[in-house]
Amino acid sequence: MASLPLTPSSTAVPANLRRQPCSLLPLSSNLKPTAGGRFRRTRPNLSSQLNAAAVDKQESITATTNPKIDYGVVGVHHVGILCDNLETSLEFYQGMLGLEINEARPHDKLPYRGAWLWVGAEKIHLMELPNPDPLTGRPEHGGRDRHACLAIRDVSKLKEILDEAGHPYTLSRSGRPAIFTRDPDANALEFTQVD
Repeated sequence: MASLPLTPSSTAVPANLRRQPCSLLPLSSNLKPTAGGRFRRTRPNLSSQLNAAAVDKQESITATTNPKIDYGVVGVHHVGILCDNLETSLEFYQGMLGLEINEARPHDKLPYRGAWLWVGAEKIHLMELPNPDPLTGRPEHGGRDRHACLAIRDVSKLKEILDEAGHPYTLSRSGRPAIFTRDPDANALEFTQVD
């Protein structure tokens, strides 16, 4: 297979396929238009203080898409994470990380056990299903594996929580404030500090 260039080039990308700016908004039912043509997200009614910070920080986001295939991408709604045992995963995600269950999401209508957890205004969907990925032989540093990244306010506080629990992690190799760890099923998670 031929390799493609990793950097954009006017000669490598036909003019009709070059990226054009468009507005990319966080997915939410609480978006309100502003006079400037952007959208402002009103605060969701969630108890987590992180939700308010994420909403304040990410009132609008600009990205680029090809206008010929623009179908209205507005954000990431949820990330699906496979688990072997729902209770063990909830001990990690709720007990150690403090994520709250979204009770409004139905879990009894699916043919497998699961739970929806709030991550700011978005969600993680834990699904108790067989994992096709190997649990061994994965990179020690989760940044070199498939991972979901959660924005947090205080990496040092999370480091204390993980240290107290004896839960392994690695710090960002780039020196930025971020921690990589794995859940009980070896799913890699990144926690990056945002202002």
